[in-house]
Amino acid sequence: MTPAAIDACRLDLYTAEEELRQKYPQTIADKVLRCRAMHQWFLANPEAKDAAFIREDISRHNISKPSAYSDLATVKTLLPLLSESSREFHRWRFGEMILKTFEMAERRKDARTMEKAAATYAKYYAVDREDEKAIPVDQLIPQPFVATDDPTVLGLKPIPNLRQKIRSLVDKYAGESEDIKDIQFEEIDLRENEFFDEA
Repeated sequence: MTPAAIDACRLDLYTAEEELRQKYPQTIADKVLRCRAMHQWFLANPEAKDAAFIREDISRHNISKPSAYSDLATVKTLLPLLSESSREFHRWRFGEMILKTFEMAERRKDARTMEKAAATYAKYYAVDREDEKAIPVDQLIPQPFVATDDPTVLGLKPIPNLRQKIRSLVDKYAGESEDIKDIQFEEIDLRENEFFDEA
């Protein structure tokens, strides 16, 4: 799953095929179209196992097993994002349905249905609740933090003579290892005049 493919799926999963083919290379456009189809299949078969997804993707799109596994990973990555946007869409649609119900009841002069639709709308959008007032920025008080290396503030017992133990371990392992050496900076001759013409 190349980063370009996952980004394309995230941005254009439900974009028209013609537009996809103009916007992306053929392999990416094909992948987006496969992931779109398999996302719909996944929603229709939520209890299906990964193996069923792979079999369906291979038989439906005539692709290799690694490509099908890549499609599965892409769809699973996108599912939380798509379900969140789907939830937002259903919220919006619910509001539209309630408003339409209210309008139809108003045209029929059906006060009872109007009242029910208005009550449902108010309850759903929490119209009866007071808005939470934000604290003005100039009245915000930052939480005071004090830096400490005392582990007792976390409920841990301090190690006695910790700094001395650290120093002795550093000395011990530095002495045992030949790889640790103090080195000094030295100028390197890059022989630039041999490789680059002087302009």
